[in-house]
Amino acid sequence: MLAYIGLGSNLNNPKQQIKRALLALDNTQDIKVVALSSLYQSPPIDGSKQPDYLNAVCKVDTHLSALELLKVCQVIEAQQHRAREKKWGARTIDLDIITYGVQVIASKQLIVPHPEMMNRAFVLLPLAEIEPTFKVPILGSIQTLIDKLDTSGLIKL
Repeated sequence: MLAYIGLGSNLNNPKQQIKRALLALDNTQDIKVVALSSLYQSPPIDGSKQPDYLNAVCKVDTHLSALELLKVCQVIEAQQHRAREKKWGARTIDLDIITYGVQVIASKQLIVPHPEMMNRAFVLLPLAEIEPTFKVPILGSIQTLIDKLDTSGLIKL
């Protein structure tokens, strides 16, 4: 199964945090990172006083179920000392499953496609960089989604 995972960090050397998370994903049995976007810098989405974020999207090939993949992402976040103190708060690492094949999942643990992806340039632009003609289940063409957003605050590094 091909899945896309969004990565974000704005604490404790964000570039290194993203690199560590990618290595952890790739070193997990039944997960292979097959593509990675550039890094993108963006301001906090809530406008709060915290450092800018670095974001990327990776494409993984996995034999894990969506919930198993979610658990792996949560373990990696815990290993990198992710603290969930405040919604949209600063974080060492954030791993979000953006899509999982063409599946649509709505459970207590996981919603796929990611329910906020259509509002986040820092997800859509890196995803489009890897897959320019991608069609998001339910939502449609990646380019159509991007065209609806203000991408001016995003800086490709």
